[in-house]
Amino acid sequence: MSINSAMLAGASGMRANSSALASISDNIANVNTVGYKRLRSDFVALLNSQNRQTTYNAGGVISSSSPLMAEQGSTIASSVATHLAVSGTGFFVVRGRSDDASARDPFFYTRAGQFTADSDGYLKNTANYFLQGWPVDSTGAVTANPTDLNALEPIRVSGIAGGAEATSRLSLSANLQSSQALSTAASIIPPALIPTYNPASAANNMASGAVTPDFQIPVQIYDSQGGLHTLNMSFLKRGPNEWNAEIHLPSGEVTGGAPLINGQLATGIVRFTPFGQLDLAGSTLPTSLTINQSGGAGLQWGATMGLATQTIDLDMGGPGTPGGLTNYDSPSQLGTSGVDGTPFGSLASVDVDDDGFVTAIFTNGLTRRIYQIPLATFGNVDGLVPEHGGVYGLGPGAGALSMRGAGAGGAGNIKSRALESSTVDLAEEFSNLIMTQRAYSASSKIITTADEMLDELIRLKR
Repeated sequence: MSINSAMLAGASGMRANSSALASISDNIANVNTVGYKRLRSDFVALLNSQNRQTTYNAGGVISSSSPLMAEQGSTIASSVATHLAVSGTGFFVVRGRSDDASARDPFFYTRAGQFTADSDGYLKNTANYFLQGWPVDSTGAVTANPTDLNALEPIRVSGIAGGAEATSRLSLSANLQSSQALSTAASIIPPALIPTYNPASAANNMASGAVTPDFQIPVQIYDSQGGLHTLNMSFLKRGPNEWNAEIHLPSGEVTGGAPLINGQLATGIVRFTPFGQLDLAGSTLPTSLTINQSGGAGLQWGATMGLATQTIDLDMGGPGTPGGLTNYDSPSQLGTSGVDGTPFGSLASVDVDDDGFVTAIFTNGLTRRIYQIPLATFGNVDGLVPEHGGVYGLGPGAGALSMRGAGAGGAGNIKSRALESSTVDLAEEFSNLIMTQRAYSASSKIITTADEMLDELIRLKR
């Protein structure tokens, strides 16, 4: 009967608009929820099969709500380094458990990036989902399979061992006075006596203290464990534009490397051009020093020190380069010296760069990448299934999952110290609220009108 179908259509209209009201209510309630994707309600007409020669039978309507996943929320600034936002395509990969997760604990995907460290140092958001990332090896490279979810690890930003960095480069700017009197121990100019200076003799070299250098430059260097050592560069004038040079550490810190003795790392002659600049081709002092680990060959650290092999490159300038060693008629003096390397430092903070790398920053200034945050992309993001806590699970219509580094292969960019705001527009939601209310009231009028018509029909019998 058409009147009955009209009543049922009115009931379906009320039911559909009630569902739409619920989705609008969720939108309004989540206007300040980070990473929230607003819901859209779509109405679909239900048409019964009609016999055109008889009366019309109403079918009614149904509604379905789905999140608008492709919409981008605006980015808002945050003062927390581990607050993250995605600009563009992609989702953070999260899990409901940290290091105790098992294969039965599913992975989820979210744009809610308000991650902070918990008591164990794991990054989790306010819905208690733990951020997953690829571990970075000691060389700073990511070797995990980008298609394997099991290659991900919960990102932990505490308990990271501190580090030290050995000196690998030494540069200096210094002048050796050209008018310095020739050393009586090293002079090669007659009528001086036969030179007694001999770098290979403890009784006649500068490293042992037997011969006093005309000028000495002390420089602080770091070993592989962050220990501090005083490296001395000693110079003794032997002739015009020529100086004997020894580079040495305190005796006993290094051994072997004959004919080097008394802590010597290198010996040689430094020559200068008539214009006072270093003559690299004519100098015999090496430009690189290598101290091997104890037990190795050649020059090595003392057996009790337990230090790793260390190579130090010397930058002493040369013709046409500013600074370095010079030989002008001005008092011998050190201008500047520069060494790399750092002492031991503990973890001070962490930061996240635009490529998604989580970097540990230590108190000694060292930085080390520890994780890379991947972004999950899908063939059809509208096929994701909303779950509790602002996360989404894989649905049958989501398509293939791909994990990529930020900015690679169509994935968006990761912004540190930022959050993605909700995509809800209050003005639009209030407008939808009014229209839904009117539609609900109109559907109720269908029922009351059909009821009155049925009442008239029943009165015919009376």
